[in-house]
Formats: sequence, structure tokens, C-alpha cells
Amino acid sequence: MENEPEYEIQEEPTPEEPKKTDNKYMLPIAIVIAGVMVAGAVVYSFGKSALQTGAVKNASQTGQATLVDGGKILPLETEKKMLVTLTTNGTIDTSKLSQVTELNLLWAYGLANKNQVLENGPIMDARYGGPTNMASVGGWTVTTGSVMDHYDKHALATLTPDQQTLVEKIAKGIYRPCCNNSTYFPDCNHGMAMLGLLEYLASTGATEDQMWNAAITANMSWFPDQYQTIAQYLKIKGTDMKTVTPQMLLGADYSSGSGFARIAAQVPQNQQQRSSGGGCGVDSGGASAAPQKQQGSGCGI
Repeated sequence: MENEPEYEIQEEPTPEEPKKTDNKYMLPIAIVIAGVMVAGAVVYSFGKSALQTGAVKNASQTGQATLVDGGKILPLETEKKMLVTLTTNGTIDTSKLSQVTELNLLWAYGLANKNQVLENGPIMDARYGGPTNMASVGGWTVTTGSVMDHYDKHALATLTPDQQTLVEKIAKGIYRPCCNNSTYFPDCNHGMAMLGLLEYLASTGATEDQMWNAAITANMSWFPDQYQTIAQYLKIKGTDMKTVTPQMLLGADYSSGSGFARIAAQVPQNQQQRSSGGGCGVDSGGASAAPQKQQGSGCGI
């Protein structure tokens, strides 16, 4: 590609201690951005919009979960059906949660869907204390019954062996600016939501390119300030962000906590956007705090 960005290839970051949780976690409100799946190159959008899909004011009174800000990553009708399924099986308890964002919907989907990543992946490593020690599991406090009544328990997206292999391959290449773990180790809500997105897409027969493009759309919606900083970094290097593949942008060099920190250090402060709040908990009220503040906090305790 022309104007190849000048950066040093870094080794994959060493997996950090998983994001842990306690009962302080309540449900985050995601900043959602419209995105378009395009094979080969992704179209980026940093605009924000909201789509109300029910009577939000009455939701808490009726106990009926309401989808807020839906239809930006997946089709709205698909997300509505997901919400019905997840409330019916108790992964989302409508008496505890009256409003659901796309991030939270996919978080619940990834947590509940029966999949080998949750059964045999690093999230099950005994040295980390088990899944309930993770912010993505112990932090999901809006179920009926115990969260482990739903973790890896519901057959929501049944995959063929080839589809499972594809999900794991892509998951290992997707990082998030709030920590140094890939989606294959979904220890925070963003990782679990991304896993759920990949599983759903694979089950529908999506191509690898479509899955990568959906993944960058989702990550950019959950971390808009960080990706604007990355865009400024690439501009400084003489590269248009739209010419960089999703695989590169989602990799450890750009999208891990440590990778993003190296990039942010090369962008003048006055050219960076800073998110003002939120973390990876159930009531954080925002998409994400600045990554450097999330190391050891943010997604965990």
C-alpha cells in the first residue's frame, strides 16, 4: 500500500492479569457508531446517533427490557430477536435491567452462548481463579439466578468445526485498548461482546472479511476517542486510516492497551480526544476510560 505507516512491529503483548470484578459492576452505556461492512476495506464513521425502540420511560415500571442505540453493528431486527432470547432464558433479568445497549446485548450473548472458547480457552485457566473472577463474568450482575447458570450454557449460535476455527483465528487477532488481552481471552465486557459478535456472524455464514469489518466497526464504536487518536497518528505518518486493513488496526500494535499507549505517546495532546468516564462495569455510564487509566482498573478492580 502507498504511504505505509512507519511503526515498529512489536511482539504480541504478554497477556496481563485478567480484569477482575466485584459487586460494584453495573451495566455500561455504549457510544454506538454506524458502520458498513465492506470486503477488503472498511468505511469508518465517528458520528453518534440513538434509536429508541420502545417506551424507555415506562420500561423500568413494566419490567420489560428495552433496546437502546440498536441496529448499528447488527441489523436492528436481529438485535431485537437476541434481546427476546436473552430475556427469555434469563441471561438478562428484566426486573434488574430495563435498558440494553448493543454493547451490553452482545456482552450477554457472548457470555451465554455455549462455545469452546469459554470451555477450553484461557478464561478457564485455574491460575486466574475461574470465570467468576473476570469482569466479563462476575461483573454481569443482571441475570436470573447465578451468572454461572448462564455462562456457556445456552446454544445460541451453533458452529461447524470450520466456523469455530474461524472464530478462534479472528478472536486471537482482535485486541482492545482497555487491556492487553485478545478477544480469545474475553476477561472484560468488550472482549466478551466481541466474542459474541464473532460467534453470531460465523453462525450466519459470514465471510472472514465481513467478520473483520464488523469487528473494527464495533471496536471503533466502543473506543471512538482512541481510534481518533490512532487516525491522527497515521495522518502524522502520512497514511489515510481508511487504507489500513482492519486486521492491522485490530492487532496488538494498534489496539492493545500497550500498543495504543505507544501510539498515543507520539500524538500531540491537543490532537487527542479523551473519554471522560466509564469502564467495563454494569453501571459505568460510558464506553471506556482512557487506556492508560484502565491498566489495573477500568475493566476490573
